[in-house]
Amino acid sequence: MKSLADIELDIAAILRTEWTRRQSEEVPDADNVTLGNDAVELDGVVLYADLADSTALVLGHYDWFAAEIYKAYLRAACDLITNNDGAITAFDGDRVMAVFVGKSKNTAAARTALQLNYVVSNVINPVIKQRYKDTAYQIQQAVGIDCGKLFVAKTGIRGNNDLVWVGKSANLAAKLCALRNGNYSSFITEDVYKNLHESAKLGGEAKLAMWEQVTWSERGVAIYRSSWWWKPD
Repeated sequence: MKSLADIELDIAAILRTEWTRRQSEEVPDADNVTLGNDAVELDGVVLYADLADSTALVLGHYDWFAAEIYKAYLRAACDLITNNDGAITAFDGDRVMAVFVGKSKNTAAARTALQLNYVVSNVINPVIKQRYKDTAYQIQQAVGIDCGKLFVAKTGIRGNNDLVWVGKSANLAAKLCALRNGNYSSFITEDVYKNLHESAKLGGEAKLAMWEQVTWSERGVAIYRSSWWWKPD
């Protein structure tokens, strides 16, 4: 057991030690970063996929039913993230965080969001309705995406630690996935939208715009939202 004096020494060491920084084009895992003031820097796109109103789900349904919903949603999100070459970086209860790198990282992340909307709407929810005819529950969810510089460090203690992803993209993506508005379930920043391939901007035979520009009232900036879905291969 560590004494208060030991804890004070640990904190002092963290706050006085210079950081070592390494540039990377790959998403690091916990084995690539030490517990010291060691960091990996990269350009990435952060995606958060979040299950809506999980508190009501847990309080209003059997525990096993809530667990099935969690598992089905997060499994679909993880499968689609990896299918689109994203790296799963963290779980936080009912949501998952992923980071995309490479030349098509913005498009890959946006495609993941639209594909998750398809799977939830056309696969998971119909199965829930068919399997449990006595419940009106249907999954609602949202995905938030932003891009930018990430500063990746390891936090915690030896044997119990994880990576922390510092940067505006991680914070904004987490906030965007909480917006949810009607049928809109995919939210991206203007920087992400500007870097999308045309295939992720225009959909259908008529090549209609899949994203609608709106003002994010909390921050007074333009973002883009979509109710479209993209059928996975």
